[in-house]
Amino acid sequence: MPARYLKSKANALANSSAPKVDVSSIVKGVIEDIRGNGDTAVRKYSEKFDKWSPQSFKLSRAEIDASIAACPQQTIDDIKEAQKNVRRFAEAQRESLKDFEYEIQPGVVLGQKNLPIQSVGAYIPGGRYPLLASAHMTILTAKVAGVPHVVGCTPPIAGHTPHGTIAAMHLAGADEIYLLGGVQAIAAMAVGTESMRKVDFIAGPGNAFVAEGKRQLFGEVGIDLFAGPTEILIVTDETADPFTIATDIISQAEHGPDSPAVVITTSETVGRKAIQIINELLKHLSTADVAGVSWEQFGEVVVVDTMEEAWKLANEYAFEHVQIFTKRPRDALDKMTAYGALFLGEKTCVSYGDKVIGTNHVLPTRKAARYTGGLWVGKYLRTVTYQEVEDSNASAELGRLCGRAARAENFEGHARSGDLRAQKYQDDHYDWIKLYHDENPTT
Repeated sequence: MPARYLKSKANALANSSAPKVDVSSIVKGVIEDIRGNGDTAVRKYSEKFDKWSPQSFKLSRAEIDASIAACPQQTIDDIKEAQKNVRRFAEAQRESLKDFEYEIQPGVVLGQKNLPIQSVGAYIPGGRYPLLASAHMTILTAKVAGVPHVVGCTPPIAGHTPHGTIAAMHLAGADEIYLLGGVQAIAAMAVGTESMRKVDFIAGPGNAFVAEGKRQLFGEVGIDLFAGPTEILIVTDETADPFTIATDIISQAEHGPDSPAVVITTSETVGRKAIQIINELLKHLSTADVAGVSWEQFGEVVVVDTMEEAWKLANEYAFEHVQIFTKRPRDALDKMTAYGALFLGEKTCVSYGDKVIGTNHVLPTRKAARYTGGLWVGKYLRTVTYQEVEDSNASAELGRLCGRAARAENFEGHARSGDLRAQKYQDDHYDWIKLYHDENPTT
């Protein structure tokens, strides 16, 4: 029997009569203006797009210290703990990249050395949310790789300094920090200006304009990958908990109004219940204005007859994040061939990967997982990652950390993925879970 869609993507966006923005032409104009006019053009576009024109875009050490001081101590502690996990995994990756010499035949020696890129620009987004974790993933990973000079750029948010992001960038090891966003930041790092020296490589996620800037500048500088909207795919059988599925789907749908969120299941009952719970949870989510649009327009729930069909379909999606909620989640390691990162079992969630567990969250989207892995140490000197939390207590502790870290960035959906594990495995109590169950006593 063919796959059956309990929920399909909407067609509203395809039929939209909203005016199309020529992103490519806008970005090309900004890049060429900055190439020709340097700092003057950078300031012009920062004023135009961000209403931001400080005396210097580069932060002084005193300004950085002030941002750190403005953060709650718990936020600083959580940044350090999350960065400890990222550092450990990045160091393990770096250790796996060995220099060697090999005598392929008598008298013929072949060798390999891993040399770091000399100068890297890291872009830390900040339009809708202050993405502290992107500092860990881009800057810290570059420093573990041995990059001697890392420039970090992040935009102001509504005319204000994002103190948490600045703190995370500094603690990650950025050598220079600029409060500068958008295409103007990408172009300034790529081509250089009077006040910013040219870098060799640019890493980090961003909106459509940032992604297009990286695309147009690729070749002039190296880039990590072309990133599109966040994607989540959950593969389940009849053993999966629909409430956990719903919570985790919403956690990624809140990234943006165009974030695909898909469930593939062998159980129609699980699929229908997950849809019902998602719709209920959206009624009490602070980011429902974003997550709800994403789910309505790009959410899918697909029923298949066998796990073999589920694996085949999941590989066709080739999504960035793939969660496995089945009797034997580690089967995915043999069955899955196209993904950015695997998250095995219900003790593990994408939000852990996004924020705190240690693997990198800059991952391939739009089927790019067919040919590349995500950002890792090797990008700075194709690999893929997977995560599995086996211990219940460890999952609960990560859940508490994830709740705090995500709420520092206003990611309520991410926080709830952590809350749910803390509630499941350590009996913590959260009002949003109680509220849901009070209103839905039979679930």
